[in-house]
This record gives sequence, structure tokens and C-alpha cells, in this order.
Amino acid sequence: MANQEDFFKKVVAHAKEYGFIFPSSEIYDGLAAVYDYGQLGTELKNNIKQYWWRSMVQYHENIVGIDSAIFMHPKIWKASGHVDAFNDPLIDNRDSKKRYRADVLIENHIAKIEDKIEKECAKAQKRFGDAFDRQQFVSTNARVLEHQQQIDSIRARYAECMNDNDLAGLKQMILDLGIVCPISGTRNWTDVRQFNLMFATKMGSVEGENDTLYLRPETAQGIFVNFLNVQKSGRMKVPFGIAQVGKAFRNEIVARQFIFRMREFEQMEMQFFVRPGTELEWFRYWKEERLKWHLSLGIDASNYRYHDHEKLAHYANAATDIEFLFPFGFKELEGIHSRTNFDLSRHSEFSGKKLQYFDSELNESYTPYVIETSIGVDRTFLAIFSHALKEQTLDDGSSRTLLSLPPVLAPYKAAILPLVKKDGLPEKAREIMDLLKYDYMLQYDEKDAIGRRYRRQDAIGTPFCITVDNDTLQDNNVTVRHRDTMQQERVAIDQLHTYLNQQLKPLR
Repeated sequence: MANQEDFFKKVVAHAKEYGFIFPSSEIYDGLAAVYDYGQLGTELKNNIKQYWWRSMVQYHENIVGIDSAIFMHPKIWKASGHVDAFNDPLIDNRDSKKRYRADVLIENHIAKIEDKIEKECAKAQKRFGDAFDRQQFVSTNARVLEHQQQIDSIRARYAECMNDNDLAGLKQMILDLGIVCPISGTRNWTDVRQFNLMFATKMGSVEGENDTLYLRPETAQGIFVNFLNVQKSGRMKVPFGIAQVGKAFRNEIVARQFIFRMREFEQMEMQFFVRPGTELEWFRYWKEERLKWHLSLGIDASNYRYHDHEKLAHYANAATDIEFLFPFGFKELEGIHSRTNFDLSRHSEFSGKKLQYFDSELNESYTPYVIETSIGVDRTFLAIFSHALKEQTLDDGSSRTLLSLPPVLAPYKAAILPLVKKDGLPEKAREIMDLLKYDYMLQYDEKDAIGRRYRRQDAIGTPFCITVDNDTLQDNNVTVRHRDTMQQERVAIDQLHTYLNQQLKPLR
């Protein structure tokens, strides 16, 4: 655990040192749980959003995108349930004066028991080697079964408390499970109470004539209230989807773990409208499709898992999370929800407008059901960035810091490097830069020895270094160095565009 904590500190430090992420307002000592994306972080973040947009909108004829306003009519949030029910259960420790989410304390306790199961599996794997059958082991080993029974019992009680909004029951669970404050180590807890997560603001310049507005806590509602606009103007036929990328805001009780949980964050969401009765079939489809998207980035499947919800939101009849193995354990990366027809029905009720679709094949009108896929841009950034960061010891005993980003997402696709800053090499390198810069993000660097420049590019994730040497002036070939393998090959300058295009094709 300590090693993982140390590694996570390196992730945060590396992100700042190389211009990926800075603490917001740092010269004024920062602002809690708010971060700014630096020059490289902005490129990586934009590439993630574009990669998602291509796969979701460009590759699907029946999915289109919108960009709805952050400010929306306050009745929208009443209709959606956010005004009355968008709360987290808050609990304080009287000794440390620290504030926690009660549900997170319980989930962390469950995670510790899951760690015990993993340790038992690791010991067994070491003992049995290739003959180890994990499925058989977890279904027969007495210790594992005991741990799993504990987990199942806690989850059942937890789900009941959350579904019944039983705040006293949540506190009793924390006491019964012996959960202590990580800071004080005591169980001196306050009662659990609800805390609304929405930021409120005012519109209008005259006191008393303004309305209370909310910074949107999610982007989904902007899609739902535009359902008819998009359907009619785009002549869309069910099933069809509406996608959106945008900022959302939540006044989190405990915002922590770097950019994993922030008060200002960005979402990539798609709402898929389907015939009533087909929603669970489409839920299974999008559950599989979304995991395929994550795996297309080349990260090993062992870093992902599904977590099916036992406590369903008031609008859902099925829900699952795709969790990722972050440096601090498996945590939610993306949610897939079958939202039924709750949202469109509620907005129809509160607005007085009929939000229905006429299905010419069935010759009837109905309120479509909705399958939602919702993924955090910042969490995806953190997942990809932390997985890519590596410290390597090379064959000659030296070491390097490597950011092994998927090439399609890397901030710079290539670095153009003259071997030395003389003999016409910088001028030739600039020619190559001008040749490629309209199609690829490139960095030009002529400072320091070539080895040090390679290390800098390794640390920021640039997949290719294109080096111009004296032979280039004679044969018009350059040396292309591959980031991950450090292998080099000669490529003709007039073939560089084709070469990079093949290497940087979007993964499908």
C-alpha cells in the first residue's frame, strides 16, 4: 500500500513538472480540489475527448452530438430530482474534525476485505503456479468464502440503508463494522446527515428580481430537454443517441485523490433512446461496447472490471460501473445505466410539453426509454496517465522515466530533433517541421545532447523522435526512434507522412 501511495505522489509530481496538470490558483496557495490543465495536459485531454467523440458520434450513423448550456431553467433540476434528492450522506469525526462521506467509509471497508481475498489468491497462485484455478479456489477456499460472506452481508445491509434513506442505519453500520477515522483513529462519529451537492447562483442584477440557478451537476439533463429538438430537426428514428462533452459541478463533501474527484470536472455522456421493452437488451449491448472502447487503448484487461449496482438510482432499472485499477485501487471510471423513461416523463410533467416519439413501424406514440453511458474525462485522463507512467532500468544500468501513452492520445505525435545545432541540420529539421505540422502536433527541440532530448520526449509520452543528421543532407533519410522500444529505423523524408499516418491510426 505504501508503495502505491509513493507511486501516486510521483504521478502528481510528474504531471506538474512536465506541464500536464497544475494546482489551480497556485500563487494564491491554491483552491481545494480544483486543478488547471497545463500545455501538455490540455493536448492529452483534448485527444481523449476527440477519441471518444469519433468512436461515439463519427462511427455511428444514429448518434449525434450537442453542446447544451451550463445554465438551465431551475425547474429542470426540480423535475430531475436533483433539488430534493441529489445528496451525499455526510458524517464528521469529532476528534479529528474531519468530514467524510458515510457511504465511502463503508465502501472502503468492503475494499479492505476484498484485498484480503486478493492476498489469499496471490498466495495460492504462488503455491500452485500454472495449475492455479482462480475460479475453483475462490469457490472452495474456506477463508475466501468467509470473506465473501462478510462482503455480501455488508453490501445487502448497505443497499437497504441507502435505498430507504436510513441515515441512522448507516451510522450504526459504521459503528458495528468498527470503522475508525483515518486521522484520529477513533470511532467518535456524529450523526449522518444529507448534504446537497449542487452549486447555487443568481441570475439578474436587481436584488429580489433574480432567480436561483444551479451550475449543472451533470450534462445529461441538457440532452433530455433537447430530445424533441434533435429528433425533429435531425429526423432521427428510434433507436438513436445524443452525445455531449461538457463541464459539470458538484460541491463534493470530500474531494480528493488528485483529479479523480473534483468540484469542477468534465463528462462525456451519451443518452441512447430506445423502444420500451428493449432497454435491457440495449443495456447489455452498451455495457459490452463501452468496455471494448477502453480495451482499444491497449491497456491490459486485468485493469478493468464491471461492478453491477445493488443500490439503483431512483430512475434506473439496471446499472453497472466499469471500474479501473487506479494507484489507490479499483474505482469507478464509467457508468452505464438503464434510466427507463423517468427523465422524459418528468420533464414532460413539469414543462407541460409532450416528449414522445411516434413510431411509424408500430403506428403508436410512446415515451422512449434511455440507456446512458457516462464517463469522466478527468478520471479517464488519470487512468491513462497513471498506467502509462513507468520507471525503467535499461540494459546499460541507466534509468529513464517513460510515459507510455497510447500514440493516438499523445500530446505530441513526434519530436523533430537536429542532431547538432550547426551544419545546416536545424534548417533541414525546420523544413520537416513545416512539412508535417499541419497534420500532426509536433515539438521542435535542439537544446542539449541528443540523449537528453530523447529522455525528455520519453517523459512526456512522445511516441516518435525524428532525428536529422549529416547523412540526411545527402540521402534525405531521417532516423525515427520508437519511444517504447527505443529501436531506430531510417525513413525517407517524403515517406514520413505515410509512415506516421500508419503508426497513429485511431484504434477501433
